[in-house]
Amino acid sequence: MKLSKNLCLVIVSLILSLSFITTLNAQNNFWKSKDAYLGQSPPDDVPKIFASGILADSGIVLGRVAFSKDGKEFYYGFASHWFDFNGTGVKQIIFDGKKWSKPKVIGEKLGSPTLSIDESKLFFGGKGSQVLQAERSGNDWSTPKPFLNKKYGLYNFQPTNSGIFYVGSNANQGAKNDYSTYDFCTFSMTEKDTVISSLGLPLNTTGFDGDLYIAPDESYIIISANETKTYECELYISFRKADKTWTTPKSLGKNINDGLAHRFGQYVTPDGKYLFYTKGTGEKDCNFYWVRFDTLLKELRKE
Repeated sequence: MKLSKNLCLVIVSLILSLSFITTLNAQNNFWKSKDAYLGQSPPDDVPKIFASGILADSGIVLGRVAFSKDGKEFYYGFASHWFDFNGTGVKQIIFDGKKWSKPKVIGEKLGSPTLSIDESKLFFGGKGSQVLQAERSGNDWSTPKPFLNKKYGLYNFQPTNSGIFYVGSNANQGAKNDYSTYDFCTFSMTEKDTVISSLGLPLNTTGFDGDLYIAPDESYIIISANETKTYECELYISFRKADKTWTTPKSLGKNINDGLAHRFGQYVTPDGKYLFYTKGTGEKDCNFYWVRFDTLLKELRKE
């Protein structure tokens, strides 16, 4: 009888392992299918506009985008005007197994959609640099509700595998609405306390430091850098060293930083292949761009 029980356990373990491998392969295969990335033709190392004419059914698109890990859910921000919070929101597009759905509004007066690591929650940036949260129910989401509203700002709130969050924040210096005092920071929560800390040099400057993408494993961070008085900037990358300090940020190159423009909302797809970001010199040419990133990342690591 004892041998039978052990044999049963082995069989159950094998079934679970095969099920996991099958699920993982199905996710990976979708990323390689013609339907991935909304069925758009992928770019090479020269950035191009993503889904031109599909997403901007009214107003403009801007800010962050997000894909689910299996690639079958897509979230993005939209707005009526660039610097007006009224008319902003977040839309969702889902692949149903045959085709992508039409965009559906899942939150108004919100931006910066960001999935939690386990994808059970969806975080949003709200007015006053606060964080809102929706709970998953299948492919649907609950009404976004306030999650964090501190005396300091929490801009571009992003989770990591370690449980540490990364944000742009005044971190107890200056006024919450004085964005010139914002630094790239880490933010952690326990049952008793919350702790926010500036990442310091060489990432932060004397001006606004808030637009960022942090890799889930915290191995690198992509920041908007060299910002002008009228908010134009470039995309730079920094790698975390073994002692948890950061390398001096370096440019993502001339193909991405190709002249004076606003660049923000940086985001790397879960398969690690493409970098997305918002770029524009104004409302009329503001679009989501995407570019091949995995090969560029390898080159920058070598440097």
